[in-house]
Order: sequence, then C-alpha cells, then structure tokens
Amino acid sequence: MPLITPLTADHDLETKELATFFNETLGFCPNSVLTMQRRPAISKAFINLNKAVMANEGRVTSALKRMIAWVSSNATGCRYCQAHAIRAAERYGAEQEQLDNIWEYRTHPAFNDAERAALDFSLAASQVPNAVDGDIKTRLHEHWDEGEIVEMLGVISLFGYLNRWNDSMGTTLEEDAIDSGNQYLGKHGFEVGKHV
Repeated sequence: MPLITPLTADHDLETKELATFFNETLGFCPNSVLTMQRRPAISKAFINLNKAVMANEGRVTSALKRMIAWVSSNATGCRYCQAHAIRAAERYGAEQEQLDNIWEYRTHPAFNDAERAALDFSLAASQVPNAVDGDIKTRLHEHWDEGEIVEMLGVISLFGYLNRWNDSMGTTLEEDAIDSGNQYLGKHGFEVGKHV
C-alpha cells in the first residue's frame, strides 16, 4: 500500500496535459506523477525535467537512455523504476536480445563497448559511495562526447530522484509495467515487492 494515495489524472489540468508525454513513453501516466501532483509545481517541474533529460541531442538513443535508467534503478533496488525503465526501453526500440539479457550487459554480445561504458557509468554513478573513477572516465571519453555524457548523467540523476521517490512512497506499480518487468526481468527474480 502506498505511503500517499495517487490523485486522479484530472486533478491538475496542467499536469494532465504535460503528462501526455508518458503516453508515448509508457502507455499510461505513472502513479508517481499522480502522487506528485498533490503539489502541482513538483509534478510540472518533474515532467519538464524528464522531457529535457530524455530529449536526444547526440548519439545516446532513447533505448539506451532507458537501459541506463534500468541499470541505475537496479543498483538502488527500486522495483517500480526497474519495471518502468525496461518497459520504456522496449517501447523505444531496444533490441529484443538486449532486453532479454540486460542483466548480462557486461559480457553479452548484444551490447557493444560504447553501450557497456555507458551502462558501467550508470552503475558506478548510482552506487553509494559513488564509484565513478578514472577508468570509467577514460572508457566514456573513448566512445562519447561531453554533451552525450551530460545526457547520460541527466538520466542517472533523474532516476536517482525517482528511485528515492518511488521506493519511499511504495508507489503502486501499474499492470502494464508489471507485465514488462515479469517478461524481461522475471527470470532473474523480479517481483513487485512493496509496489503492490
């Protein structure tokens, strides 16, 4: 049971209009946003930040951004965000082999060295204490320009916020996200946990 009950999608019309962004991303407005709208300035700022972070201005694809989000959410243990990130990766065209083997990104041939560097960066930046070091910096700069690295860290930071929000709130996970979590993460023990 969530800490705070989500409000209806019609509660704040400005949030509702901005939240149409999530219809493409997830196919629904997330319960996290419906909870944030108890303070509409937070829900609106969050959606606008999300849109800015997920905009593609370099070679970091929408699918890779969502896989970065998954690795970050996996590192922090947020089941809600893991399911959302893997669902969005699927909807944004991540290869089936990558979705099926996201847990093995470091060794699986479906991932190239540039993707591995980005996903290792996500894992290191999401740990406490932070584990970004000289090796990760070198590998990132071999494959990505500085603007692209900023885009990646934007995703990692956005999901740091979301991981804390949703795990603390115990946000109820939506059925479509549960289905995606079970499909791609179930073989490794994905469960809804507190997000019932």
